Amino acid sequence: MNSSPHTAQQRAYLEEIKHLENWCQENNLLLNVSKTKELIVDCSKKQERHYQPVRISGTTVERVDSFRYLGVHISQDLSWSRHTSSLAKKARQRLYHLRRLRDFRLPSKVLRNFYTCTIESILTGNITVWFGNSTKQDRQALQRVVRSAEHITHSELPDLQTTYYKRCQTKARKIVKDPTHPNNRLFSLLRSGRCFRSLKAKTERLKRSFFPQAIRALNQGN
Repeated sequence: MNSSPHTAQQRAYLEEIKHLENWCQENNLLLNVSKTKELIVDCSKKQERHYQPVRISGTTVERVDSFRYLGVHISQDLSWSRHTSSLAKKARQRLYHLRRLRDFRLPSKVLRNFYTCTIESILTGNITVWFGNSTKQDRQALQRVVRSAEHITHSELPDLQTTYYKRCQTKARKIVKDPTHPNNRLFSLLRSGRCFRSLKAKTERLKRSFFPQAIRALNQGN
């Protein structure tokens, strides 16, 4: 009886984990199972699938619905509401310090520098990863923090959409200039030599992800 593609993929996944476990043992490395988490991302619209639990050294690995990796909250449904809520909360806490500096009558330039270093850096951390697929409500929540900072500093500050496109352009240019980058081949020029070929995307999630958005940003900047 032939196994389904899902079963075959799951078997291959478990085998890879077993290979990793064996490799660690052969190289005198110990996997800390208590700090290991399993996050399953399944975008299939079919009925809910069953996944076998992962075991390492006889211990079951905890399965979670979200995980914080390099400062980014990744959810199993690839939504970014949890991440943006965390950013908004942390950034609003920093607004208190910005208000205190304003009360001490510091120059606007100092206030803007403080905003850039301590608040904008939070709002825009890894922005090329998550901003494109964030919801309108999530973006508005973050933008409200920017508007509050504008009111405190009495100056106009960069909006997040503009910052996102600039970051996409900067990152994309670095990839284009680096022929050794694994995704360099995704940036191919049209015959005109002025614009890059758009990537085909069948889903809205892919269309709003980094590479299609980066190519669009590059073409708009040309």
